[in-house]
Amino acid sequence: MKRIVIGISGASGFPLAVCLLNELKKMPEIETHLVFTYGAELTAKQENGFAPEQIRALADVCYDNYNIGAAIASGTFLTEGMIVLPCSMKTLSGIAHGFSDNLLLRAADVTIKEQRKLVLAVRETPLSPIHLENMLAVSRLHNVFVMPPVVTYYMNGNDKEPISVHDMERHMVGKMLQPFGIEMEGFQRWM
Repeated sequence: MKRIVIGISGASGFPLAVCLLNELKKMPEIETHLVFTYGAELTAKQENGFAPEQIRALADVCYDNYNIGAAIASGTFLTEGMIVLPCSMKTLSGIAHGFSDNLLLRAADVTIKEQRKLVLAVRETPLSPIHLENMLAVSRLHNVFVMPPVVTYYMNGNDKEPISVHDMERHMVGKMLQPFGIEMEGFQRWM
């Protein structure tokens, strides 16, 4: 079984995290380990009306963000890597500078030190020079992918267009799973 750590921070974009967790739930060979911040709880209520227990129900294992001694904080706990979706600029800054004061940041730090794959779906606009510097810093690290969740207006070379926002969300999630070699059912590749 492949383990993927999912971190959700307080940036806007919670529906994408729900989409990711729902897609991974369809894959019995994937075990999801979820950690989310207090800011993510607030955003979930604002964007989806989700309560924390509903978020936890989407994952196989869920951790308290203040438990920095949890399994995902150790390099000996084997995972394929981690996706932080959405990744706030505060979380990006903590990852870029090794400031691991909560479990989400510690899990990302462990992912980097163990040279596992780390996908950061950074969310902010406009971007300040500080944001860009932090993105540049992490993008220089081995196996770190900076993937702002940018909507797509085409999905492959056969003039397939997204019909709904959900199509765009699924396309972004499919791209975020590619570094892990995970094929999402219905993902539209360029033909």
